[in-house]
Amino acid sequence: MDKKVARKVLIASLIGSSIEWFDYFLYGTVAALVFNQMFFHSEDPTVGLMLAYASFALAFFIRPLGGVIFSHIGDRIGRKKTLVLTLSLMGGSTVLMGFLPTYEAIGVAAPILLILLRLIQGIGLGGEWGGALLLAVEYAPKDKRGFFGSIPQMGVTIGMLLGTLALSIMTLLPEDTFMTWGWRVPFILSALLVIFGLWIRKGIDETPSFKKAQEKGEITKIPFLETMRTHWKEVLIAVGAKVVETAPFYIFGTFIVSYATTQLGFSRATTLSAVTIATIVTTILIPVMGSLSDKIGRKKLYVGGTILMMLYAFPYFWLLHQGSAALLILATVLGLGIIWAPITAVLGTMFSEIFKSNVRYTGISLGYQIGAALAGGTAPLVATALLAAYDNSYVPVALYIILAAAISLIAVAAVRDRKNEELDSEAA
Repeated sequence: MDKKVARKVLIASLIGSSIEWFDYFLYGTVAALVFNQMFFHSEDPTVGLMLAYASFALAFFIRPLGGVIFSHIGDRIGRKKTLVLTLSLMGGSTVLMGFLPTYEAIGVAAPILLILLRLIQGIGLGGEWGGALLLAVEYAPKDKRGFFGSIPQMGVTIGMLLGTLALSIMTLLPEDTFMTWGWRVPFILSALLVIFGLWIRKGIDETPSFKKAQEKGEITKIPFLETMRTHWKEVLIAVGAKVVETAPFYIFGTFIVSYATTQLGFSRATTLSAVTIATIVTTILIPVMGSLSDKIGRKKLYVGGTILMMLYAFPYFWLLHQGSAALLILATVLGLGIIWAPITAVLGTMFSEIFKSNVRYTGISLGYQIGAALAGGTAPLVATALLAAYDNSYVPVALYIILAAAISLIAVAAVRDRKNEELDSEAA
């Protein structure tokens, strides 16, 4: 493949993915800092936080629907057109969030409108991830598929990094100013990123795998039904494999913001800095792990990362409870920065390799989004509920991380490693 085309494809898959996740994570962090007070008004702060996290979780449950809608378009009409639609939907809803009146201004209509926009975000993201991943994977040479497939995964952490940095800058404002209008600025300015992303994506051609399926007349009329008929086992594998990638991620990256500030006495700036440093580390490591998977295989890396995640669950909380800012940063870097990196780096490529091209968009989107709905969006909510139920003991939350890892190890037991094989070979 031409180097210029390869570069353009990787930039297109990465930039759109980064923007989508920036929009998404911005909401997650602001939910813990602002929405619990300004939109979900409650006498009990824990109830307000739980309601804010519930609104965060809601979009995860709508994501599988977005996955079905947009993967249908992606498997029927093409990957490229779908990606323009998903980015427009996500971007528009995020910008509008920045203009929403608060509970104090319009009462119960404020959380209703916020939740509506959050659901639109979820629908857009439901179709975005699969398209961005396939744009990279279906263009990739067989000996570099792990590396190509890891690039859109960097969008998750780059988006999170942009969201955290934007809010870190805004939190330098006085508290009253931040709560009044400071938090709105990143939402509104995201419009510039969306325009840039759309411009990049419109210059990309359709993927070779989709073109091949078109030429062979293998385009499926109803991809969802075909996937459920011929690839339901693969969907279940993907759902299970997603659990360890998503639950600990939201513990290390989102739940920690409220836990460290309200339970452990750390400042908001210190906690956000820890997440930012860990996010930079994992962003650097993801393509390294993707390349490594082209040499030693996807499954070995994934299983190794998952076992480390199980072993780290209790030491993570022990480090946090030492009350040291340096150990808070170390704990977050080890979990989110290092242990999580190999799991997420190979996940998308591993998913792509177990589905045929005519249902690949639908299959990977269903597996990824259902797994995210069951284990991702609920993670901060479950962790907060466990703390409340067990007198702020972290033991149940650590056990929750271990359970997530165990589920994923069982799910991938039957997966065959396909490094250096053609993606669309008949044997697959």
